[in-house]
Amino acid sequence: MLVFVGLLPASSAAPINRHELVKRHNPIVRTVDPDAPLIVGNGNFAFGCDITGLQTFSEHYQRWGVPVEILSRWAWISDENPHKHTLADASKDFTLADGRVLPFPTRSSTPAGDWLRKNPRDLPLGQLALHCTKADGSALAPADIQEPEQSLDLWTGIVTSRFKIEGIPVVVTTACHPQQDTVAVRIESPLVAAGKLSVRLAFPRGHDVNVKNTPGLDWSQPETHRSELELPNLIVRRVGSTRYFVPIRASGSSPFAVAGQPHTFELCAQGGASRLDVAIGFQPVAKFSGVEPTAEEVLSASAYKWMHFWLSSAAVDFSGSTNPLAAKIENRIILSRYLMAAQMAGDVPPQESGLTCSTWYGKHHTEMIWWHAAHFPIWGNDELLARNLAWYQSQLPAARELAKSRGLKGARWAKMTGPEMRESPGGNPLIVWNQPHMVYLCELLYRNKPTAETLARYRDLVLETADCLATMVWLDPKRDQYVLGPPLWIAQEIYDQATSQNPSFELAYWRWALLTAQQWRERLGLPREAQWDDVIARLAPIPQKDGKYVALESYPDTWDNIESRHDHPTMLGPLGVLPGGPDVDRATMERTLDAVLAHWDWETKIWGWDYPMIAMTAARLGRPETAVEILMRDGPNNRYLPTGHVPQRSDEKMPKDPPPGARKREIATYFPGNGAFLAAVGLMVAGWDGCTTEFPGFPKDGTWTIRAEGLSRFP
Repeated sequence: MLVFVGLLPASSAAPINRHELVKRHNPIVRTVDPDAPLIVGNGNFAFGCDITGLQTFSEHYQRWGVPVEILSRWAWISDENPHKHTLADASKDFTLADGRVLPFPTRSSTPAGDWLRKNPRDLPLGQLALHCTKADGSALAPADIQEPEQSLDLWTGIVTSRFKIEGIPVVVTTACHPQQDTVAVRIESPLVAAGKLSVRLAFPRGHDVNVKNTPGLDWSQPETHRSELELPNLIVRRVGSTRYFVPIRASGSSPFAVAGQPHTFELCAQGGASRLDVAIGFQPVAKFSGVEPTAEEVLSASAYKWMHFWLSSAAVDFSGSTNPLAAKIENRIILSRYLMAAQMAGDVPPQESGLTCSTWYGKHHTEMIWWHAAHFPIWGNDELLARNLAWYQSQLPAARELAKSRGLKGARWAKMTGPEMRESPGGNPLIVWNQPHMVYLCELLYRNKPTAETLARYRDLVLETADCLATMVWLDPKRDQYVLGPPLWIAQEIYDQATSQNPSFELAYWRWALLTAQQWRERLGLPREAQWDDVIARLAPIPQKDGKYVALESYPDTWDNIESRHDHPTMLGPLGVLPGGPDVDRATMERTLDAVLAHWDWETKIWGWDYPMIAMTAARLGRPETAVEILMRDGPNNRYLPTGHVPQRSDEKMPKDPPPGARKREIATYFPGNGAFLAAVGLMVAGWDGCTTEFPGFPKDGTWTIRAEGLSRFP
């Protein structure tokens, strides 16, 4: 394990006390705060907790803050398709740079486009809540929770919720099994013994399909789905063609019984017991075992898993620093690492809201996989990135077919997709910066484990991705250069898709990915691919104007037009996310960074991953003060909630003065922000190839005391 120790005398170079580091950031919640839910999860399945440790006030949290739901990456639902909609029905013809005309499914507002975007979509698995018989007979409300104190023990992944109802104490303990999609709940209270406090499990029809981001649960039309108690300890769910099992293992209770409402089941204590233990599993048909662990077994397994997570991966300790930002950075590191490990590595790679709530109908946006997962191998969690890449490996046949349909070689990765790697209509099919990610991510794994086994495992991902990259450009005979696009929707999603050509970040990414793929060929004992070398040599240069890089060659108005200075400033990406090279001029990039800092439109629209991206550029340019300032800037979409979530304002235009009671955020939580933050801090602490400065992203002003263990460098 690599160890970096800086700004400390040699005698202080003791190993980081991982337990002390982690536990000082345990979230503690002392009010019914819908901006502070807690979550337990195993990467593929997660359970969100309100102040009761369950989902008793889920509607309140969804309406005013961050939802609490039960989600997995295996549960999907599709409506019937009586009109047999296909991508061809949502397609529009575009003229390519070489004069060919090809259809792309960009018409999202047509009946076909709408159906294909919404199907398949993620399916919420249920809702687990406390049911209380109050003295006046009214339903339990947030105002009834007295003296709450809720904490998440990050070292064990266990939530403990303490509160009173009508003056009587209640303690709820919640955890998730690390290998099975099972949540365990322990409830202790005299109210349980008195038969006044029980657990209710209810099943919605799904999400409100009319809401794209952060939809509520749909409790309408109960006759359209089925929830059957087939055994005293087994519920079978059927929603359309989707079927799954809910096995239950309880102690100190009667079996689950049908409650008085549709799709609702109740579990009560038995024999005057004051403690109720229950473990509830959610299993697809293909994985149903019928054997559920006990609540105690789930709690023990969770504690072991999270202790191993913190002990076996990287750590950065800022204790002893006098800079007021140090503790905030350390807190964001710990909370972000927990949230990402709990939600972002499952059967299908994550959506942008992880397993907290639904966004874009649960679809995986493949251009976000870098922000979702590149930090994992930097922080010593190669296995979590590998879980994401396993899905890409399984989808290679679909990616090959997509490439073939566009006249390309290799594998072309769809952008907005469900579990089947099918494109979703809209601008998605014209986005290309998702394509090189497979090369970058596989390279990170190889750098950590440079073996023949790693090369063999990821060979096809790298080489077939590169084959497609080399055929997505066209050699323009008039300029004797390879050009990228049109059609094209660049990473800064504001330009005309039909005419955009040669965006700065994408060009740099193409060149770097093809160079890296050539290295893979050489490592595999294969000759260099001549076509790739030709593209590398004759690819159009990164566009610039007046001594600064611009977004793209075809519209070089970045610094002339304020309307071109919102969304992502990805012209900084060639030296930041990417390591630069002969095609990147440092002086030009420095002027570009200064221009972004001084003149970007920060208020109109900027995303949570933009701040860390800019910080990475500043760090590589030797400007640590700027890197820290922008990383932690209190700006739109860079404000972290108490338990680590990063909400985002709407990605659509909203009125300046929304009506009373209107939601202030469209996206309740946005994990590309957390992942980008971890990537940026990793680069700022550990550096990159050829960097000789210790902790290059932090000022040497005497206010920082930093110890780091186990981090890997970036390329």
